[in-house]
Amino acid sequence: MKRFVEGTDRRQTMLLPDCVDDYVAEDNPVRAVEAFVDALDLAALGFAGVVPKATGRPAYHPATLLKLYIYGYLNRIPSSRRLEREAQRNLELLWLTRQLAPDFKTIADFRKDNGPAIRATCRQFVLLCRKLGLLTDAVVAVDGSKFKAVNNRDKNFTPYKLGKRIEQVETSIARYLAAMEAADRHEGDEVLQAKSARLKEKLAALRERAQRLRDLEPQVQAAPDQQLSLTDPDARSMATSGRGTGIVGYNVQAVADTRHHLIVAHEVTNVGNDRAQLTAMASQAREAIGQEALTVIADRGYFDGEEIVSCEAAGMTPLVPKPMTSGAKADGRFGKQDFVYLPEQDAYRCPAGETMKWWFNRIDENGKLLRHYWTTKCPGCAIKAQCTPAKMRRVVRWEHEGVLDAMQRRLDQRPDAMRERRRTVEHLFGTLKAWMGATHFLTKTLKRVGTEMSLQVLAYNLKRVIAIKGVEGLVAAARA
Repeated sequence: MKRFVEGTDRRQTMLLPDCVDDYVAEDNPVRAVEAFVDALDLAALGFAGVVPKATGRPAYHPATLLKLYIYGYLNRIPSSRRLEREAQRNLELLWLTRQLAPDFKTIADFRKDNGPAIRATCRQFVLLCRKLGLLTDAVVAVDGSKFKAVNNRDKNFTPYKLGKRIEQVETSIARYLAAMEAADRHEGDEVLQAKSARLKEKLAALRERAQRLRDLEPQVQAAPDQQLSLTDPDARSMATSGRGTGIVGYNVQAVADTRHHLIVAHEVTNVGNDRAQLTAMASQAREAIGQEALTVIADRGYFDGEEIVSCEAAGMTPLVPKPMTSGAKADGRFGKQDFVYLPEQDAYRCPAGETMKWWFNRIDENGKLLRHYWTTKCPGCAIKAQCTPAKMRRVVRWEHEGVLDAMQRRLDQRPDAMRERRRTVEHLFGTLKAWMGATHFLTKTLKRVGTEMSLQVLAYNLKRVIAIKGVEGLVAAARA
C-alpha cells in the first residue's frame, strides 16, 4: 500500500479542544486587519452605532462589521451574501469576528449607511503609511480609468442612441409586416398561417418596445447632460481607448506615490474625461502625504491650461505633456511649436527667421485673454507653402502660456517622466479590475460606488504595506 499523509479521524474526540487562535499564524494578514481596526477611533470617523442604544435588540459593533468588510475585499469577497456564508465557515473570519455571523442584510446596510466613515478609514490608513515612513517622496502620479457600473449598455440612452434604437425597431417592424403580407397570400397553407400568427406576436412586442422607447425621449431631453441610465441613474456612457467602444460606468481617479505605488488619494466621478481633475486630485494627494512641494505627473488626458496654472498657483509642480492637436502639423506644415517665443521682445521668431510682433488682444468665449502675433512679410516668404495657405500666418498666445512653456522645459529635462508615471499608476487599475471581476462595481449611485471603491483601495494599500513591511511591522505600527 502506498504511503500518504493521513488526516485525523473526524469522530475522534479530544480531551482539550483546540484554541481558535492556534489556527491563525502570527504572520496571517487577518491579524493586521484586527490591529488596524482596533486602533481606530470609530466614533471620530463617523461610524453609526458606536454607542449602543439602551433598548431594543443588541446590535453588532461597527468594528466587527468593518473587519468583516476589509477581510472580504482583501480576499475578493465583496458580496454581502458571500460574506455571510464565509463568516459561518471560514476559520480566519471565525477568529476575526469572534465567531459572530451577521446576516447579509446587516452586512449590506453597514456599507450603505457608513459611506463617509469608510472613506475616512481609507484616508486613516494612508496616515498610517506616513507613520511607517512610506510616503517620504514628494512625487506622485495621477491617472484615471473607466470601471463598469451595474447599468447595462442597453439601459443607457442619449438622444443619438435612442434615435438609432427606435430606427432599428421600426426597421424590424417593417420587415415583419412584409413577412406577414407574404404569409397572408397563401391562405390555404397551414404552416404559413401558423408562421403568420407568430409574426403577429413578435410585431406586437416590437410595437410595444418602440412605444416604450418613445416614452423615454422627454426624460432624455430633460436630463442635464441629456443622458439617462435606467438601472444606475448616476452611471454614464464613456468612451474607452478602443475605437468605437465604450462602457456605461464611472471614471475612477487615483494618485499613487512613485516609490511604493501606494494609492494616496482617489475619487470616483461620472465625467468621461480627466481634464478637470488635476488640481483637485493633486491637492488631495498633497494633504494625504503631507508634502507641500509636490510634483504631480499625469498623461495628456489631464492637459488643461487653467488646471495647470491653478495647480502651480497652489504651490505644486505639474508635469503634463501637451497633446499634439495641430491641424497644420497633421497636414505637413509648421506647427506652433516651430515658432520660438522671445520674451524680451514679446514676439515670436518664425521658421524663416522673421520676427512676428504683437498686434492685439481678444477675449475668447471661455474668458481667456489671447494675444495675436504675425508679420507682414508672409506674402513674399520663400517657405510660405510649408507654413500656411492663408495670406499670412498668425500665432495666438494665451496670457498664461509662460507657465505651460516652463512645464514643457521641465518635461524636456525629465525624459523618463512618462515611463515613471506608467509603471507607477497604470498597473494598479489592472490589479483592482482583476480583483473586482468582470462586473466591477456591485453597488449603484455615485455615493455608494465611492464607498465600494474606498474599500477596494484600502484592501490594495493593505496588501502593499504587508508586502513591504510584513504583518508584524504593520501590527506594531497600528498598535504604537
